[in-house]
Amino acid sequence: MTFRTVLGAIAALALTAFAAPVHAQGVVKAEYGDWQMSCDTPAGASFEQCALIQNVTAEDRANLGISVGALKLADDGTPMLRVVASLGVLLQGRNPANPDELVGGLGLTIDGKIVVGTVGFTRCILNGCVADVMMDSNLQKLFTEGQTAYFIVYLTPEEPIGIPVSLNGFKEGFAALP
Repeated sequence: MTFRTVLGAIAALALTAFAAPVHAQGVVKAEYGDWQMSCDTPAGASFEQCALIQNVTAEDRANLGISVGALKLADDGTPMLRVVASLGVLLQGRNPANPDELVGGLGLTIDGKIVVGTVGFTRCILNGCVADVMMDSNLQKLFTEGQTAYFIVYLTPEEPIGIPVSLNGFKEGFAALP
């Protein structure tokens, strides 16, 4: 199985989870606080790939949501976050207050601390735009010890929106990922 096959399967899990209940593709194997472990066997693979998934919508915008998936890559076990945001998010634009500054993409804070300034979306597909963040040991620690992550997306250059994601259960679920 190739690296792309695994990533494609996880994207499908995350997208399906965002567009419809997680149960539509993959199997929910366990729940850890506010997170679900969903597993599926990608086409052509000989083993199951699992991701820890949480789906949320913005508190004041029912049409703006994200699906956050944490997984360990099948090739080498490297941890990664895959975030799928609703279509319509700003991929990149100019800050009206400072035209030399680009805004857009995905930002992340955990418990009020900026963790990731901006990560670009790598592609948009039928159900949303995808951003990948490799989880180094510092980011893993912040997720496992934190309370709330805010994933920041933009609808316009002037309009960043923080979408809260509970980290309740992440530590236990992440430790249980195969």
